[in-house]
Amino acid sequence: MVRFSNPILPGFHPDPSICRVDEDYYLVTSSFEWFPGVPIFHSKDLVHWRQLGHVLDRASQLPLDGVRPSGGIYAPTLRHHDGLFYMITTLVDGLMESGNFIVTAADPAGPWSEPYWLPETEGFDPSLFFDDDGRAWVHGARPARQRRHEGHTEVWLRELDLDGMKLVGEEHILWDGAVKGAVWAEGPHLYKIGGAYYLLVSEGGTEHDHAISVARAGKVTGPYTGSTRNPILTHRNLGRDHPIVGTGHGDLVQTPGGDWWMVLLAMRPYGGYHYNLGRETFLTPVRWEDGWPVAGLVEPAGDAPSVPPCRWPAPPACDNFDTPRLMPQWNHLRTPREPYWTLTERPGFLRLRGRPESITERTNPSLIARRQEHAHFAAHTAMEFVPENRERAGLALVQNDDFHILLVMTASGLTVIRRQDGVDHTMVQADVPPGRLWLGVEAHGQEYQMLYGTRPGEWRRLGEPVDGRVLSSSMAGGFIGAYIGMYLSGENHPTGNVADFDWFEYLPLPEH
Repeated sequence: MVRFSNPILPGFHPDPSICRVDEDYYLVTSSFEWFPGVPIFHSKDLVHWRQLGHVLDRASQLPLDGVRPSGGIYAPTLRHHDGLFYMITTLVDGLMESGNFIVTAADPAGPWSEPYWLPETEGFDPSLFFDDDGRAWVHGARPARQRRHEGHTEVWLRELDLDGMKLVGEEHILWDGAVKGAVWAEGPHLYKIGGAYYLLVSEGGTEHDHAISVARAGKVTGPYTGSTRNPILTHRNLGRDHPIVGTGHGDLVQTPGGDWWMVLLAMRPYGGYHYNLGRETFLTPVRWEDGWPVAGLVEPAGDAPSVPPCRWPAPPACDNFDTPRLMPQWNHLRTPREPYWTLTERPGFLRLRGRPESITERTNPSLIARRQEHAHFAAHTAMEFVPENRERAGLALVQNDDFHILLVMTASGLTVIRRQDGVDHTMVQADVPPGRLWLGVEAHGQEYQMLYGTRPGEWRRLGEPVDGRVLSSSMAGGFIGAYIGMYLSGENHPTGNVADFDWFEYLPLPEH
């Protein structure tokens, strides 16, 4: 029997949604304030995934300007119907646009359409259901109209006119949670299985008390009756010392052979109840008993689905910046409105152009970053930069505007800054000559050791390990996992300077 390991998508990949087209599986996750939005992945065996790109890769699709930390794109749903892919999601607290919208594509790799906004809807976590009678339905979560307690939400349903991309007909309230006093009934998905309609809903909040429940009805509009075995999946009863916590926000998929599986989010705490990697995508089997889906504990490893394995070529550990466009793992913080980066101005280098914007503000700074995917990892880069005035350039480990770690070259020297609760703390500063520098970080759990070199391969430690808990949402709040990348800022002062990065390497490290 072939085995697989969880998570199937490590690092910040929350709120997974999945659909199958013939023998191919496609999956999307939330992206919040990071751009491009909604990464999309492809698999043939549910275990091995390759990133196709992003659904929202144009500024016209995704105005994240000024979005607060953990605002932006929440909980997308991906579906396929009559040869067309549909993705529906919510832009939360956008300053230019906000609300629920749909985009479509004939090819999941894109291009995707401009958004079809649904101004008649409210709330978050919208989903799509295509019934076998040709009708389409939008459903989502919102604060309950007759709110009984804090966090009381309800799931609503309304028909979608596919020709006009607008909601029509009567609204129906389907569900407000399985447990007495339930909070945050959200992330709903509808399915028709064996002639019955099933509503899969998360509740308890996307933290330790997260859970998944299910309800069933004879008509899509209800009434829905919950399973007596609800919640059908949760780890909240296992304690905070369990290696996998916060299980929830699931989506079901059936293999061509008839087996059922669920993708869902969960966290892996380490160094205490902290999860710098954020909410990750996991896979777990589902079986049916007495007409209801049943799921067990989400395990770190298990028997793989009974489909032929399909392993994709592993992406290179080192990006030499010799491609015409950034590789899909790289993200920007909020929507870039000007090309502050270039791969062609100095071939073989990523050049960042200096601007006043800083990662301490709700702006789009000169930052190219990727997800931290392992508790134990190393990241290295070679940078050429001569600072002027208040400029700083180097490596940034980012949770949000008020919680991050910097290893940056400044006019005062090579500096390590740990920012917590919006206050910068200079941990160490070294008199290192500017020019070409090798910068690195090695993380072993919550100890992040900063490194530098002035010659290839001659790494030196810079100060003591930095406490990495500022990179966990358990300390910083919000829903984001940690990012690491290359950064340049004039720190609120105009600058025409540039920083050139020759390559960037990210490697997992052994735990011991």
